[in-house]
Amino acid sequence: MISQILFAVILFLAIALATHNARNIIGNIKLGRPIDRTDHPNKRWKIMLKVAFGQSKMTKRPIAFILHLLVYVGFVIINIELLEMVLDGLIGTHRLFSPLGAYYNFLIACFEWLALGVLFGCLLFLIRRNIIHIKRFFGTEMTSWPKTDANLILLAEIALMTAFLFMNAADYKIQILRQEHPIIGAFPISRHLFSLLPAHSASLHHMERLCWWFHIIGVLTFLNYLPYSKHLHIILAFPNTYFSNLNPKGQLANMPAITPEVKAMLDPSYVPSTGIEQPLHFGAKDVPDLTWKNLLDAYTCTECGRCTAVCPANLTGKLLSPRKIMMDTRDRMVEIGRLTKQNAIIDDDKTLLGHYITKEEIWACTTCNACTEACPVTINPLEIILELRRYLAMEESQVPTSIQTMFGNIENNGAPWKYAQADRVNWRTET
Repeated sequence: MISQILFAVILFLAIALATHNARNIIGNIKLGRPIDRTDHPNKRWKIMLKVAFGQSKMTKRPIAFILHLLVYVGFVIINIELLEMVLDGLIGTHRLFSPLGAYYNFLIACFEWLALGVLFGCLLFLIRRNIIHIKRFFGTEMTSWPKTDANLILLAEIALMTAFLFMNAADYKIQILRQEHPIIGAFPISRHLFSLLPAHSASLHHMERLCWWFHIIGVLTFLNYLPYSKHLHIILAFPNTYFSNLNPKGQLANMPAITPEVKAMLDPSYVPSTGIEQPLHFGAKDVPDLTWKNLLDAYTCTECGRCTAVCPANLTGKLLSPRKIMMDTRDRMVEIGRLTKQNAIIDDDKTLLGHYITKEEIWACTTCNACTEACPVTINPLEIILELRRYLAMEESQVPTSIQTMFGNIENNGAPWKYAQADRVNWRTET
């Protein structure tokens, strides 16, 4: 009874803390401007199932895809057994679902093979990060904490899977020593750990209980560590892909407050519609100027570096790193969320543009959309970059000289080039 009460208290505290963290995350995302991403629900469900659940965009890197699939599928499916462990802890039973018989044995056997796959995948991921030193795992934005965070998660998953296998091995050996028949569960992997286990039933029981507590508390700890880790994408990848931008990647979003003005200039007979809300300013200077979907993108970022690895600006040595854009946005969002919660006023003399993301970074972007195409969970750094550019261009008139020249040519000649409209086709007669 004491262990049941203790487990119930731990479970309650873990769920309460997870709920508190979830509310903080939702509150931070709501700092962004509204945007409607509820159209075409059937198409959105298909994208979510294909990209988030089916991992379709991971296949472009086969080795990483296979390893990620092992860890992803294994860890998720093994935690189905968490339901049995929770019920056992609350009720005081042992292997509550064992009356399922052969089906239960099949499930335990599958869980063990998947646990082996998770161990294999995590070990190789550790080697790739810390021995092979794959280039995309490094960069100016990848400070000591992002690297430590990735290693901590991999080591935690290895520890959890090891505890799971040793728990099963101890339980299986106890059943053999007690000559129980039939054996509850099938243990194709953990049975090979017999030589590492104590010989006495009492010691085996203590070991089985220790591994049980380690595994269940480890999972609950992992749940509450996620909000502070890049591995929050395990959860947020699903809503993030559902709320993806369904427009073609090259289609830029117009500003509702500007579009009527442009149409009126091009067509004198155009009558602007009334009721269009005028923004406080154009573009984005800080996190509240972005949309909630931009902020959801920032929370969902896996820091995998695929976006930066294909960015032509970054490849040519420029400061831009799409991954850094997302990480900076997330850091600033969390900072503003903390300030808002404490003082209800954002007044720390800092902004996303300038203090986190520099002008040199955003003007280095070629708007090629390579980062958006490469992202395995449909994150769009380009939307944030364009909004920051809009603020500089429309609010502060701070644009590179080449762009100033282009603006002047568009205003005077109706095209980005310096030639008058009447002279545009002169090249046809030149020899």
